[in-house]
Amino acid sequence: MAISLDTRYLDGFVRDHELGALQAQVTAAHEMLHNKTGLGNDFLGWVTLPTDYDKEEFARIKAAAARIRENTDVFIAIGIGGSYLGARAVIDFLKSPQYNLTVKNAPQVFFAGNTISPAALTELLDLCEGKRVSINVISKSGTTTEPAIAFRVLRDYLVKTVGEEEARKRIFVTTDKARGTLKGLADREGYETFVVPDDVGGRFSVLTAVGLLPIAVAGCDIDALMKGARAAQDELCDTAIENNPCYRYAAARQCLLRKGRAVELMVSYEPAYAMMSEWWKQLYGESEGKDGKGLFPASVVFSTDLHSLGQFVQDGSNILFETVVMIDRPARDMVIEEDPENVDGLNFLTGSTMDYVNKKAFEGTVLAHTDGGTPNLVIHVPSACEEELGYLIYFFEKACAISGYMLGVNPFDQPGVESYKKNMFALLGKPGYEDARAALEARLGR
Repeated sequence: MAISLDTRYLDGFVRDHELGALQAQVTAAHEMLHNKTGLGNDFLGWVTLPTDYDKEEFARIKAAAARIRENTDVFIAIGIGGSYLGARAVIDFLKSPQYNLTVKNAPQVFFAGNTISPAALTELLDLCEGKRVSINVISKSGTTTEPAIAFRVLRDYLVKTVGEEEARKRIFVTTDKARGTLKGLADREGYETFVVPDDVGGRFSVLTAVGLLPIAVAGCDIDALMKGARAAQDELCDTAIENNPCYRYAAARQCLLRKGRAVELMVSYEPAYAMMSEWWKQLYGESEGKDGKGLFPASVVFSTDLHSLGQFVQDGSNILFETVVMIDRPARDMVIEEDPENVDGLNFLTGSTMDYVNKKAFEGTVLAHTDGGTPNLVIHVPSACEEELGYLIYFFEKACAISGYMLGVNPFDQPGVESYKKNMFALLGKPGYEDARAALEARLGR
């Protein structure tokens, strides 16, 4: 298997027989998932997606990405939540968080519609000045506030700068296959469209057109990404906890939750992984956080955050455990050279690689934190490439589903997300929300 799980740092916190006692629950969750008998079973298209994806659409995604890479300076993906985090996470991890500063002979890739900040959208418009711009709006309905506002502004910008006919060639729409306001607009205007599958929820959609078009535009190999996910689909089916690192991870986190560890802190030692942690936080937070249950997902980048949050992890209240994602072979490395004056006192590191030092920082940290009372799980990823990342994405998605079923919740709905939207619509004066608006204004003291 490409991905391995090291549980040695659970010693003293979780005993082997405690994990073994969860085997029946893991098996039941596996059967609910694969037999489609559990809650949310109409959103399980992601389970077989690496083999059952639409091959014709996949080819169109690659063709569209190739055209965009040839005729575009600035590519803007418009979306929020699952329509944003997956693509950005993959691009940051495989290319660089500084991709837009280093890319040559290909488009810069920006993201919009993930906030309602006027400053951020205005700044993006400034960056488009004098550039060839293409946009990809990603929304199942087309009416989600954040992306809808951004698309309205950016579509208007394109029409004004290049005209309606050229704009039609530069607008790509990823939405419902048959209905919705965005689908209707795309059909009327003749925009090329891609599909948000009916049976794949937003936070599980990174390996659909939702994520694949922006990822391909950035020059990532989406064939290899799907190959890695396909390997995970094939390999992560053994119900035995001791044989399946994905199920062992799900069982371990549930065991730790039942012992009062209510926060899971995802740790990485590569800044390029930071957005993958953001994607993971949505995946697990939105899937498990309901019915008064669930782990709170948080994240850090070490060794950076050892100088800010490390003190709490080491000596603070015992409310959390760490899940460390270690990239065994970094994308790049460098050797530390000798300083003739040894001003910093670090000549003892001469000839060592930065990766060697980073790994020793991990080893020292995991020992210190476990000594301080914080359990650790360590997920090893062999290298920072498309195949391994595709595998890891599927690993986390499947572990999330198994964990959610073990928790007794529907891992595939998000009823709580709608609450803020209803309040916002009422306060903005959207028709049909008049009665709610008066009550909310009163609560705000207005």
